[in-house]
Amino acid sequence: MSSLRDGPSEMAHSTASSVRVLNAVEETFPLTQRPSASANRPRISISGSQPQKKSLNWLAKFRRAATLMARPKKPIARAPTVWRSIQAIVCASWLNLLLVFIPISWAINFALPDQYTLIFVFTFLAIIPLAKLLAFATDELSLRVGQTLAGLLNATLGNAVELIVSIIALAKCQLTIVQSSLVGSILSNLLLVLGMCFFAGGLRFSEQGFGQSAVQLNSSLLTISVIAVLLPGAFHMALQGQPQYSELSTDYNILKTSHGVAIILLFIYASYLVFQLFSHKALYDDNNEDMQPTKEYEGQNPFRLHRTRRNITDAETVSSPTLAHGGEAAATLSHPTGANPDVEPGTHSIASVETEAPEQPLMNLAVCLWLLVVVTVLVAVTAEFLVDSIDGLTSSGLINKEFVGVILLPIVGNAAEHVTAVTVSVKDKLTLSLGVAVGSSIQIALFVIPFIVTLGWIMNKPLTLLFDPLESIVLFLAVLTVNYTVQDGKSNWLEGMVLMCLYMILAVTFWYYPGTQGIFPNC
Repeated sequence: MSSLRDGPSEMAHSTASSVRVLNAVEETFPLTQRPSASANRPRISISGSQPQKKSLNWLAKFRRAATLMARPKKPIARAPTVWRSIQAIVCASWLNLLLVFIPISWAINFALPDQYTLIFVFTFLAIIPLAKLLAFATDELSLRVGQTLAGLLNATLGNAVELIVSIIALAKCQLTIVQSSLVGSILSNLLLVLGMCFFAGGLRFSEQGFGQSAVQLNSSLLTISVIAVLLPGAFHMALQGQPQYSELSTDYNILKTSHGVAIILLFIYASYLVFQLFSHKALYDDNNEDMQPTKEYEGQNPFRLHRTRRNITDAETVSSPTLAHGGEAAATLSHPTGANPDVEPGTHSIASVETEAPEQPLMNLAVCLWLLVVVTVLVAVTAEFLVDSIDGLTSSGLINKEFVGVILLPIVGNAAEHVTAVTVSVKDKLTLSLGVAVGSSIQIALFVIPFIVTLGWIMNKPLTLLFDPLESIVLFLAVLTVNYTVQDGKSNWLEGMVLMCLYMILAVTFWYYPGTQGIFPNC
């Protein structure tokens, strides 16, 4: 009986133990695949999650940076109507009076194609207001984007006229005009514009200060560009007189060298934009500690300038197409009541306090974009007529191509900037003046010249960095003189007069200089 009573319990115990054994065996050697909760979860590779996370972080940072670049620094007021925008374009500058020469120059080009002097003069006058309108449209477009993107826009479109003229001359194989006009634009900005700014400001102030570190850095960049221009000439001179000298092979080697150097210069310019607009933006700010103070004359001003005082409201802006090198698209001026309307308190020229009032654009976005397109087309067509008339103008022998390229053509694209730079220097806005003068020179030396050489490479045009020997030497001496002038971070009227007199010396020299023939292979 005891065995019978124990039987059911033993059978239950054995059954449970057998179940446990089966489960253990099944876990060790699964008979069927049983779905589990973990099996339904997506498998995540530990090794691949880290790069994916980094890529997502990089994408988020890129989107954040793009958003900041596209966001205006100040709120934008309601855009004006199309009619108001057209009125703003008409009243933008007194230079618009010269727009009448556009149809006149075109008519003379088609009706009197042999009158090269008239065509050159009228097309020359017609491009000047177009350059001003291009700068006006660029400034209006810069109001609607962030400070960094505004700087990029101004840096790109600041020398658009010089770029268009150079491209047209390159397409027509006017290689001497391409090189001389670009060198002349650098000389005009460094000597004439900067000299006039120093001289005009020096008539009101004993000394004007500016950021020493930023200007020295710009001088170093100009020196690099001058070295790039001098090396091909030294290359050519070193091989001349050698027994194994071959003009054909030397020209080919200089052409290939120029292509490589142009790519390196473009990389330097891209690095310069990153340095100025992103990593070291504060270095180009007026509130930088490196700014030197401006000093007025002790006692009575010896030049006795009687200026008209007027109040500068918060809505007044001083704009420039190359203001990217000052760090902003427009410098808004403000001063407390009772202060000097031309000189702001403290040692810095541009006020750092910004008003909360929204920025009022003068044109709506559609009109602004259309203005950019129309002006660019008009400049391209008019510049083509201008370039076509140069050969006929210089064939008479009264004027040579070197003078036309180095002295006359730079006035076309820089006249509007010259007026802006000199005007703001009198108001002790010398940092803005330096941004116009030195900044434009850096753009041409490190961007426009290597870009044109690279474009000539693409178009199969033999454009090199082997400039005319006199142009190369003059460019080196101009950069050296400017470097000595700005190294102390101060300026006065005598330094400005020295720079202007040096430019006049160069103008007289190039008037009589016939140029070097045969420095280019045949196109």
